[in-house]
Amino acid sequence: MMKHLRWLLIFSVTIAFSQATQKPMSEFIRPPYLKTGDTVAIVAPAGVLPNDNPIPAAKELLESWGLHVKIGSNVFTDGKHFAGSDAQRANDFQTALDDSTVKAIWAARGGYGTVRIIDRLDFSKFTQHPKWVAGYSDITVLHSHLHKLGYETIHSIMGSEMDRDSVGVQKSIATLKKAFFGKDLTYDIKPSKYNKPGTAKGQIIGGNLSILQSLLGSETQLDTAGKILFIEEVGEYKYAIDRMLHALKRAGYFEHCKGLVVGGMTKIKRNTTSYGLTIEELVLNVVKDYDFPVLFNFPAGHGEVNEAIVMGREVEIIAEKETAEFNYVNGGTQ
Repeated sequence: MMKHLRWLLIFSVTIAFSQATQKPMSEFIRPPYLKTGDTVAIVAPAGVLPNDNPIPAAKELLESWGLHVKIGSNVFTDGKHFAGSDAQRANDFQTALDDSTVKAIWAARGGYGTVRIIDRLDFSKFTQHPKWVAGYSDITVLHSHLHKLGYETIHSIMGSEMDRDSVGVQKSIATLKKAFFGKDLTYDIKPSKYNKPGTAKGQIIGGNLSILQSLLGSETQLDTAGKILFIEEVGEYKYAIDRMLHALKRAGYFEHCKGLVVGGMTKIKRNTTSYGLTIEELVLNVVKDYDFPVLFNFPAGHGEVNEAIVMGREVEIIAEKETAEFNYVNGGTQ
């Protein structure tokens, strides 16, 4: 009995400390929106770029918006799996962080590697001159780290995807532009019979599920209390997604969470043994003990459409079987 009481006391103190030290939503810092003539840095903090490098097209796109572009020294470096060594990638990102003329940093691509450099980065000059950081997938490391520091970021399409010409990509690009320039973002979400009904308000946080799991136990682990968690994933087995969700559950991610938004769960691998559940059923099974709403079919992730989300901003979600909404509170711009 005394053992259980001791653990209950430790858990209570931990929760109280977390709630006392997390930054209130009203204190979150929103970097200045871009305006014509501003500079965007394109850097590659993770994986090596493909041979048919689309970064020149990304530069051309930004310039068509009236922006100047600086490309990191090692964006085109072939470091086998990575875009250069850890030191080279960290130096490129640090240079962009420290450059007061750079108003946004756009990741060239994800892949893997950001976690290898995050602890090398010094954000002290960034805090003096905050700027937008945009990207997704492996860039979830940066979204999480900057959320812990109290800054909004943009979960969005990346520079390496300019080689795909489709309606979905063009729509994704359009939402990134809106996010950069401070225009209102709206989303057309397909209702799902799997939606767990309810309405919730809170800061939107999260990103790629496997990256979120990899950050557990580190100083970059998110605090989901009072917030709405967004997840997306690509190229995993269903049992792996179940395992990752249970890891988050055991870490307390759903205990005080206000809502769950599920984006693209794409290119799911087929196991030799059938898992027996849809992705939606799998997710709902993990969070069945909680009363927050669950919204499926959000148009962001590794699919054809990856619409921009301003991470760290207060949103309201409405999840119903016949309707689905995701709205920024007060229109999302100030």
